[in-house]
Amino acid sequence: MPVTDLIKTDPLLATNFFLEIDGEVIDTLSEVSGLDVELEVADVTQRSATGQYVQHKAFSKPKWVGELTVKRIAPLDATKDNLWTWFNKIRTKGMSADNRDGNRKNGSIVIYDTTMKEIARWNFTDAWPSKISQDSLTVGSNDPISESITLQHEKLERIK
Repeated sequence: MPVTDLIKTDPLLATNFFLEIDGEVIDTLSEVSGLDVELEVADVTQRSATGQYVQHKAFSKPKWVGELTVKRIAPLDATKDNLWTWFNKIRTKGMSADNRDGNRKNGSIVIYDTTMKEIARWNFTDAWPSKISQDSLTVGSNDPISESITLQHEKLERIK
């Protein structure tokens, strides 16, 4: 007889997710990458009392900083898009050394189930866009044009 009760809950599905930045939902997302939470590792090399070469892996410290990349359908008018406005403000005016709150924002990647109930959340802090890149344009394609936005962050943690 086949075993059918191994899975007690449905798995997280990679289809219902949203990006929130300072409470605003960014729509038309098709992909998110960079949800990496990492610990730095120190390599420790020693010689034992008998001269034997010994190596150890040790926990060094948590690695908080990183980058997220989100892919979305490109907006029709970049001048009316909040992500493009944020990026262009930093690109043209720079980032003030004495006002870290001026251009850095907090946000979340949120996963929902099919009933639109939130089931997972990654929060990031002090983020700013460092790159926006468009898909290549191809005459024979009927696909919508997408763009990838790279967000630098100073902390990422899964809280749910």
